[in-house]
Amino acid sequence: MTTPSYRVWALRGLPEVGPGDDIAKLIAAGGPGLVDGDVLLVTSKIVSKAEGRIVEAADREAAIDAETVRVVARRGALRIVENRQGLVMAAAGVDASNTPAGTVLLLPEDPDASASRIRDGLRDTLGVEVGVVITDTLGRPWRAGLTDVAIGAAGVRVLDDLRGGADAHGHRLDATVVATADELAAAGDLVKGKASGLPVAVVRGLGHVVADGTGGARALVRPAADDMFRLGTSEAVREAVTRRRTVRAFTDERVDPEAVRRAVAAAVTAPAPHHTTPWRFVLLESESSRLRLLDAMRDAWIADLRRDGRSEESIAKRVRRGDVLRNAPYLAVPCMVMDGSHHYGDERRNTAEREMFVVAAGAGVQNFLVALAGERLGSAWVSSTMFCRDVVREALDLPSGWDPMGAVAIGHAAQAPRERPGRDAGAFIEVR
Repeated sequence: MTTPSYRVWALRGLPEVGPGDDIAKLIAAGGPGLVDGDVLLVTSKIVSKAEGRIVEAADREAAIDAETVRVVARRGALRIVENRQGLVMAAAGVDASNTPAGTVLLLPEDPDASASRIRDGLRDTLGVEVGVVITDTLGRPWRAGLTDVAIGAAGVRVLDDLRGGADAHGHRLDATVVATADELAAAGDLVKGKASGLPVAVVRGLGHVVADGTGGARALVRPAADDMFRLGTSEAVREAVTRRRTVRAFTDERVDPEAVRRAVAAAVTAPAPHHTTPWRFVLLESESSRLRLLDAMRDAWIADLRRDGRSEESIAKRVRRGDVLRNAPYLAVPCMVMDGSHHYGDERRNTAEREMFVVAAGAGVQNFLVALAGERLGSAWVSSTMFCRDVVREALDLPSGWDPMGAVAIGHAAQAPRERPGRDAGAFIEVR
């Protein structure tokens, strides 16, 4: 049996690349002796130069802004962003090295199309069927150091999906999808180097990864819906806060109780006075407990409305509008307890003491709602339990010292919420 193996080497003798140069012809002119099944690994920088992606930019930051679609993380001057090509990388891939003063180099506008042009050019010039990978250098979460990855590809199976197969011991593979194009890019970087002036490498012996109709490196970009690490820490917090929306219509999909418990764990990290823990969360996980509470609250509300002189038609309309809790598959009732509070000799200070606990309870509820959004659960905080606390305590068999602070409807949103009108933070700020 032949032992699997491959060779990788850098091409020497390529001239300095400038705008308008044909990279395929420059490679072919070097006489590399390419054969069918070879894979060329081409540094993106020379592709950018050939495609005229050199722009004047006295301020590199402005160029980064122009290429940025979304800020993923920021720490000091360093920005990790999603760029126009969908790649997440430092500085949007804008490079100020090896380019004339006062200019910067942008990534190829469409790296997959660039790879296709080089592949077609080599076929036309040399008559060979090769794969082409456009490479660039990235850092990686959780790992120190840099490596080359594929940002464009043509004629290469960029992903090798092994799911459904078995390993050497016969165990089923359920999650293994190999990033073949990235592995090729990293192998080429070992011989190209970062400062050796060798922008192209060849891999030979892996002809099974070369094929037509394989798509491009865009397939390596994880879809947003599947990306568990889409944002940096502070950006994720801001995103969760700003994207937390009131959801009033839910699907029938089951709510994971553990996700709610994780949200409670976030809620109880809120600040509180005197080192107290004023939060309690009553989780209504059975339909019977939800109906018992909601029926009792509805009856109390109707009685209040009748005392207010409302007509039966008006009462019916109000009750229907209050069905957001009834239509939710899961309810939580946050409560405040005053354990550990101080009692003072005058009412003014006692009122302020209670207000501190109310603020702490609100902070806990906000943490809870934001954490639910992070769990991809919709929620609606409804104040109604605050108007009938005795009824709620009786229906849920709660201690007399627990004050319900509204209720939270929880579930999977039936539809995407409408965009919220932007708010100018400056309108809410007074500086003294």
